[in-house]
Amino acid sequence: METARERALDYLAGHHVMTLATAGPDGPWAAAVFYASERFDLYFLSSPSSRHSTELRANAAAAATVQEDYSDWRAIRGVQIEGRVEELAGDEAARVQAIYGAKFPVARPADDTPAPIAAALSKVRWYRFAARRAFWIDNAAGFGKREQVL
Repeated sequence: METARERALDYLAGHHVMTLATAGPDGPWAAAVFYASERFDLYFLSSPSSRHSTELRANAAAAATVQEDYSDWRAIRGVQIEGRVEELAGDEAARVQAIYGAKFPVARPADDTPAPIAAALSKVRWYRFAARRAFWIDNAAGFGKREQVL
């Protein structure tokens, strides 16, 4: 039988968008970003001038959720994560871009990448959301069912 941890990891691998929550001088903020995962670490790219990137430079603490848009509360499943975000550079950024590119081929560095995509990718930064705690949510197993998996 699959454990809650395995279900959470499978769920992260099978989904594409996380809601990233940060906080800064103007208060809390949330942004939807595409991600690729490696265990509970989530990798994403973003403009260094975006509000969440700016806030993360000042305060690396963050939270994220991955879930679908359910219409029935009994069907809600997903992952809640808290941790810290770091900007990546050099070999580590290249490694993460390869992981991300395996999930989202348009982000792979290639000679045939459309010019607008290549231009956009040249301006982004790569980030690691390093999970410290993670929870598997599964309302099908009971309303508010939440298990710590990390």
